[in-house]
Amino acid sequence: MTSSPQTPESRVESLETRVTRLEELPARVEQLELQVVQLRGEVQAGFAEVRDEVRHGDEETRTAVRALAGELRSEMRDLAGELRREMRDLAGELRSEMRGIADGLRSEMCGLEERLRGDMRELNDQARRHMLVLHEEVIARIATIGESDRDRPPRRRRKR
Repeated sequence: MTSSPQTPESRVESLETRVTRLEELPARVEQLELQVVQLRGEVQAGFAEVRDEVRHGDEETRTAVRALAGELRSEMRDLAGELRREMRDLAGELRSEMRGIADGLRSEMCGLEERLRGDMRELNDQARRHMLVLHEEVIARIATIGESDRDRPPRRRRKR
């Protein structure tokens, strides 16, 4: 496309329009700069607000954690106390049970001791009777040997 040659007047007019626009440009840049500065201020304020909220949230979290830790410690102390009491009670029950078992064992051992002593006496009496019988048999044999020696003629000695 070929454009028709412009007249000097139209060219001047066109240039004046362009210059007018260019003259308006610094004002527009200034407005833009103000908007950027304003935006920067708003962003900084927003970040500061967010930081404050985070700090506040952190403090709330710390406070909540401290409270929970305190509650947990208290609960643990209570549970430890309950556990100690339960252990003492169980220890008492266990001691009583052990005493009962020990008493039962003692009485059982006493009964076994008496039975054992009776068995030992009986065996001792049997051994005495048996020894007496054997003793009497030996005496009777000795007496028999003595009688047979009296009835028999004396022995001769062999010569060598």
